[in-house]
Amino acid sequence: MNMSVTRAIIRALYNPANSNRMIAKLHSVSPNTVRDYRRRIKDAQLTQQQVKTLDDSQLQKLLWPVRHKSTHRPLPDWKAVHQQMQARHQVLLQIWEEYRRTNPIGAYSYPQFTYFYRQFLAGLDISMRQIHYAGEAEYNDFAGQTIKWTDAATGLEQHAQIYVAVLGCSQYTFCYACQSQQLEHWIDANRRTFEFFGGVPQVVVPDNLKSAVSKPGKELQLNRSYQDMAEHYGCTIVPARVRRPQDKSLAENGVLLISRWILTQLKKQQFFSLAEINQAIVPLLAQFNQRPFKRLPGCRLSRFLELDKPVLQPLPAEPYVFARWYAAQKVPTDYHVYIEQHAYSVPYQLVAEKVEAKVTLSTVVFFHNNRRVAEHTRSYVVGGCSTNSQHRPASHRAYAEQSFTLYERWARTVGTNTLAWVMAQFEGHAAHSIVGNRACSQLQQLAKQYGPERLEAACRCACEIGSRTVSSVRSILQCHLDEPAEASTETAVMVMHSNVRGPAYYQEGL
Repeated sequence: MNMSVTRAIIRALYNPANSNRMIAKLHSVSPNTVRDYRRRIKDAQLTQQQVKTLDDSQLQKLLWPVRHKSTHRPLPDWKAVHQQMQARHQVLLQIWEEYRRTNPIGAYSYPQFTYFYRQFLAGLDISMRQIHYAGEAEYNDFAGQTIKWTDAATGLEQHAQIYVAVLGCSQYTFCYACQSQQLEHWIDANRRTFEFFGGVPQVVVPDNLKSAVSKPGKELQLNRSYQDMAEHYGCTIVPARVRRPQDKSLAENGVLLISRWILTQLKKQQFFSLAEINQAIVPLLAQFNQRPFKRLPGCRLSRFLELDKPVLQPLPAEPYVFARWYAAQKVPTDYHVYIEQHAYSVPYQLVAEKVEAKVTLSTVVFFHNNRRVAEHTRSYVVGGCSTNSQHRPASHRAYAEQSFTLYERWARTVGTNTLAWVMAQFEGHAAHSIVGNRACSQLQQLAKQYGPERLEAACRCACEIGSRTVSSVRSILQCHLDEPAEASTETAVMVMHSNVRGPAYYQEGL
């Protein structure tokens, strides 16, 4: 019956002028009900004033007390039962069957067993009511509070962000001071978390900060670098739902406890670097993880060593190296893509295609359709260019390979006169002289046309007359002046012809 109706009946009973039948008719109940109410008030010895001071639950307990039957049935150790339930795939029915085998006569039925277990769970801390399997999940978040520190070099005041991570089963907690919540510091904190635990959980549950989630909601997109880190360590990232703090309640509770037991102590100290803050955190964090639970046996450290530690996934051989992903961009016609104001080459076949870049502190790697297509050593030269010769088309590669070293190596295979002619082209110029490269390239064409023996002889003639030009070498080859002279008048006359220009012609400027 509604308690408001109950109170109205009780008030009417305290009036001697009201009979049971009159009260029953007034409140639409049977006279026997009113008679039962009168008897209960008399048995409880309640006065009208006492009824006014009691709330509904207290009044109901006094009028309708619950009578518990005395029993000597043994109950299990609910703390031990709860600890067994932390194991993955453990069901309560198996524990009850073991309990019934131990107490075959006085054991409770399974519905009663589950009822008492739910009552036990209701008495635990709010953060412990949800069952977390050993080694399954880690919850992390940044604390709202920051720790102030002063840069010793600049004297500027800065604020360290406090990162907190909690293992679901044991509630073993990690705390670290970061420079900011930016991507590189966020991933570094996650990496340090795994190293602190000495293993990797199956699932990591972060908040929806930008460093973790690029696009929240139904079409969830993780940050590419954060996803790479998860793949490296072999875990799964399952961010909490937007505006659903209960999804990471352990992280919220961990932040609260860390703020009470660690941050309040740190705020009393003065720091001059992040390293000093993290050094101060170490002993405070150890004390926190060793504080005994109020309603469970042991502490966070003991439960971690017993439950979580044995089932965590092992750390990989090498720690994750931070890499930042850059959005896809179209390859221009010069097949060079700019990353942080430095140009890097990709295969020329990708011109007009889109490529993504993965950048670490030492390398720049390009991907096309999720396939690696180019890799460079990272350069910090603003406006510079890093080119892999294999990325050029054949014609560009041949032109780019023109240099004094290349032509000198070729000239040595032809002869000393050709080498002298080549060295003369670069005399007083840079090793990559455009004029010298063009002259040597034409000389190579003459070698293909006339052969290396005649070219060597023509270069000797050109050097003797002091005309080390391509036109002179070509003229000598066309006129066969590189060949041995024949003992004939015609040859002598031809050689002595006035139209043949000698060194004197150039010296006199005629």
